[in-house]
Amino acid sequence: MKQYTIIVSGKVQGVFFRATTKQKADELNISGFARNEPDGCVYIRAEGEEENLQAFIAWCHLGPPRARVDQCIITASIPEGLSGFSIKH
Repeated sequence: MKQYTIIVSGKVQGVFFRATTKQKADELNISGFARNEPDGCVYIRAEGEEENLQAFIAWCHLGPPRARVDQCIITASIPEGLSGFSIKH
C-alpha cells in the first residue's frame, strides 16, 4: 500500500475534474479524496496498490475532456489506511 499527494494545475476547476477523478479512483480501487484549492489547483490524496496508483497518476496528467492539465506535482506520502474516495468541498 502506498500513498501519493497529487497537485494538478491548469484548467482543472469547473470542468468536472473532481467528479471524474472519483470515478477513475473507484475504477482503480484507489482511496482518498480530491478538493479544489483557492489558487485554482486540485489537491488529491490517493492511496492504493502501486500499479493502480501509477495508472491513476497517468490519468491525472490528462484529466477529463474539458480540462487542460499544465502540471502534476506528485509527492509520496505515508499511507493512512484511507477507505473509499470522496470529493471534498
